[in-house]
Amino acid sequence: MTQREEITDATHRSLAASLFNHTWTLLDKKNRTPEDDVEMMHCAHASRYHWSIVGTPLNFARGEWQIARVYATLKHTGEAIRHATMYFDACVQHDFGPFDLAFAHEGLARALATNNPQEALKHIAQSKTVGERIEKDEDRAWLHKNLDDIQASIDG
Repeated sequence: MTQREEITDATHRSLAASLFNHTWTLLDKKNRTPEDDVEMMHCAHASRYHWSIVGTPLNFARGEWQIARVYATLKHTGEAIRHATMYFDACVQHDFGPFDLAFAHEGLARALATNNPQEALKHIAQSKTVGERIEKDEDRAWLHKNLDDIQASIDG
């Protein structure tokens, strides 16, 4: 039996961040293939796993948000809602602040948009209210771009 090499904390951090960023590359990719979709799902989970070893509760929570985003994009509603709820619960438990709480509502809205648009609209409204307290203009703009995309998907 061979001895397994231990992974250093620095390697876990590097993998967590790299996989998180690669997941975004796949989310943004035009004309994703089914193979890209599977890779995107695995990368999001792998990033969250590595953060579970070396990250903070905020890293864990944002990993759940990204997993929810991936599942919502792939129309896996149940899993999207599950992971968005985990992010939301962590935001409330740890009081991460308006940026994360606004995006927790955004994540729930995105997850619910297909199957429960009325509930999604409530989360969009709550996200906008909380988002008014986000300090950075570019962060507020990104939130509103995401909320507009969800709204457009609901309006058809």
